[in-house]
Amino acid sequence: MTGSEAIAINLPYLRRFARALTGSQEAGDAYAVATLEAILAEQPPTPREEAEAATGGAKHALFRTFLRIWGSLSVNRVADSAEALAADRGLEAMTPMPRVAFLLSALEGFDPGQIATLLDLPETEVRSLIDRAGQEIAAHIQTDVLIIEDELIIALDLEAVVGELGLRVSEIARTRAEAVAAVARQRPGLVLADIHLADGSSGLDAVNDILGGMELPVIFITAYPERLLTGERPEPTFLITKPFRIDTVKAIISQALFFDRRARLPRAATAGPV
Repeated sequence: MTGSEAIAINLPYLRRFARALTGSQEAGDAYAVATLEAILAEQPPTPREEAEAATGGAKHALFRTFLRIWGSLSVNRVADSAEALAADRGLEAMTPMPRVAFLLSALEGFDPGQIATLLDLPETEVRSLIDRAGQEIAAHIQTDVLIIEDELIIALDLEAVVGELGLRVSEIARTRAEAVAAVARQRPGLVLADIHLADGSSGLDAVNDILGGMELPVIFITAYPERLLTGERPEPTFLITKPFRIDTVKAIISQALFFDRRARLPRAATAGPV
């Protein structure tokens, strides 16, 4: 496999991580582009970077370049005044470095030792950052969640995860029509949406219907992330890949609520009120 092929395989994961870290498709993709530009500049790697790439693989090397760029801006390593003043707004008060360590672990599957090399930190400090992130997240999340999922076992698994985070599932919808009706009965603060539903309807269409009448964070669940991360807009900022890990679901839910990004329809697709 060539270097460019290895990058292409891992790029969707870098973009997912960058978007979760920044809370924005635009900002996340900008960092991903900067990472690719740095790689294409053909700066010769240091012996240490070569050794780490050999042991950690292409994904490790790609993320290390990203984090070197991200970490070069001091504003990314400390909470800014807006975050400090937003403590009563919940997860916006979460400090950046614990968020980075938490996402690298829960979202991307790096172990503490790998994260230590990515961040140039002792492994004990990485473990402390991850623990701190969990405490900060658990202390601030409060909302109702609508689950749009036609597979009962997966829906129950998601409901259990939501409960473990201290959140409440308002309803579980199996079809587009059920999802729209559920929102009419009670407006949730977050939606978890599968793409392919029981009656052949689409979770994407259900979300479009919902967003026609309100704004709220949406997390898509799919076995085919490449169909959503196409490089064309609009794309989801928050995405869970099937089969999913419990820690991954927790991480994505936490990030969606952390940034409180309101999913919006492109103007041409806007539907009428729900």
